[in-house]
Amino acid sequence: MQAAFPKLLSSQIAFDLARTILDGFDKHYRLFRQASQQAKRYFEQSAWKEAQVAARERIAYYDSRVQECVQILEDEYDQEELSDDVWREVKLHYIGLLVNHKQPELAEIFFNSVCCNILHRTYFHNDFIFVRPAVSTEYIEPIEGTPAYRVYYPDREGMRPAMRRLIAHFKLQSTFVDLERDIGYIEARVDEVFGQHAREANYQLQVLSSLFYRNKGAYIVGKGINGSRIYPFMIPILQNRKGELLLDTIIFDPVLITVLFSFTRAYFMVDMEVPSAYVHFLRSLMPYKPRSEIYTILGLQKLGKGLFYRDFLHHLHHSSDRFEAAPGIRGLVMVVFSLPSFPYVFKVIKDHFPAPKETTRELVKEKYLLVKNHDRVGRMADTLEYSNVAFPRHRFSKDLLANLKEVAPSIVEEEEEQIIIKHVYIERRMTPLNIWLADAEQRGDEDALEHGVREYGNAIKELVGANIFPGDMLYKNFGVTKHGRVVFYDYDEIEYVTDCNFRAIPAARNEEEEMSAEPWYAIAKNDVFPEQLGTFLLGNPRVRHYFMKHHADLLTPEFWEARKQRIMQGYVEDVFPYPQEIRFCHQSNASSGTPKII
Repeated sequence: MQAAFPKLLSSQIAFDLARTILDGFDKHYRLFRQASQQAKRYFEQSAWKEAQVAARERIAYYDSRVQECVQILEDEYDQEELSDDVWREVKLHYIGLLVNHKQPELAEIFFNSVCCNILHRTYFHNDFIFVRPAVSTEYIEPIEGTPAYRVYYPDREGMRPAMRRLIAHFKLQSTFVDLERDIGYIEARVDEVFGQHAREANYQLQVLSSLFYRNKGAYIVGKGINGSRIYPFMIPILQNRKGELLLDTIIFDPVLITVLFSFTRAYFMVDMEVPSAYVHFLRSLMPYKPRSEIYTILGLQKLGKGLFYRDFLHHLHHSSDRFEAAPGIRGLVMVVFSLPSFPYVFKVIKDHFPAPKETTRELVKEKYLLVKNHDRVGRMADTLEYSNVAFPRHRFSKDLLANLKEVAPSIVEEEEEQIIIKHVYIERRMTPLNIWLADAEQRGDEDALEHGVREYGNAIKELVGANIFPGDMLYKNFGVTKHGRVVFYDYDEIEYVTDCNFRAIPAARNEEEEMSAEPWYAIAKNDVFPEQLGTFLLGNPRVRHYFMKHHADLLTPEFWEARKQRIMQGYVEDVFPYPQEIRFCHQSNASSGTPKII
């Protein structure tokens, strides 16, 4: 064992390499935090477009800093200076530099990225990189004086004073419409949830010190502790048309909180000195959500990706089932396969696409990158993109391996007992909507059938509000999550709504045109004829009934053109990741009998 490590850390080159890599990471995280801190100003100024741009640009920070660090090292050192012994010592020096670091888990992943770029080895496990974490993230204390979370004691000072102090700590530079009214709503909801156990000895509120910004909302994240009971909660802060603030609701339902942190939504902008402390707190609210997903939804997607891969390797080691083709209709662009015991699917782009597909591998990758950088509004699945992934050969079914080698030979390599896939997307497994609807109809479950159709239309409308036209809107391209939400996951034909022309089909001028198998009118590249959707989607009478009941407007060009114009005028749609009926404005409406517009 001792032979694997140098007896003495004596290489100045190794120390300098470690220091340079850590400096590169520190620069990255400094810029990451600055972007997250700016989210507060964008929220206060209602600068929604600027906030979207900042969120999109922040995603690219990591790769930019990695490449910058790689360039520095390649310029400073000759390849022959960087022997295996030097690299082993670099890692040991780096571990020493991380002893009192506030983001050691992130710095380790950054080190791996730099090493893999320099060494040009992407699927090895050895002494050079952090296969497992080397520095603990437990009980890291911040140095800036602000703890990860604050504690409030309503039983000592009263709920209203505690809530006033809680809100004041966030130092929002905007006025509230009626903070006392909103706190009253919260107090009533808290008493309702805590019930007869309210005001027990250990009655406190623990609240994360930074707000969570996304879209047009800021979220207070915390948990109520009432005796031995723990109640996770989130409080969305919104603005009315005048830029005044209001507490929109308080969410206690664990399912709704999980949906707020869904893989189908844009990453939160949160200022965190010690991110592991935030992840630890959030896992106490959502114990079944993997740490990889929590890091990802906080915008730390590279660490999320690394943690996911560690979890995947662990699962492979402790399971024995085989990879097989995913259920559903086979696609023209992707081969999709899964491991039945693992709740994700693996998607590989084919080498060639049959008609009527007119695309390329690079265009498909561009579409997936577009989705990664876009506001997914809870209706598009986030994907993890990997290169050169090694799979054990014996875990592949013969049919699946034969299919991969037939349709994607350029990205499949065989290496002894491993199958190397050069490029793969991984995303959460869902039930294809076409299978969901067929099962609901077979069971005679009209409620499930109506729910699926209504959710399908809602998904399309929310995507349109985010300037996304799905392109191929067949049911097989949508999935149903475990919470019953319909999500789009086939991105090779998506376009911006603002790039599309929504038209009505011109009336035929004569009987010959009307009976023609080919269109009698000119069609430009991005022309869309919404009324044609019914031909492809509404052949089933029961599905048609519910579609026309809830979403008949989707078949009209007027609907699409109106939404397009709103987007072009700069309007950013409201997206509520929780039910409308739990909002306090509905409570106000019910008591006053008058509509309230915010």
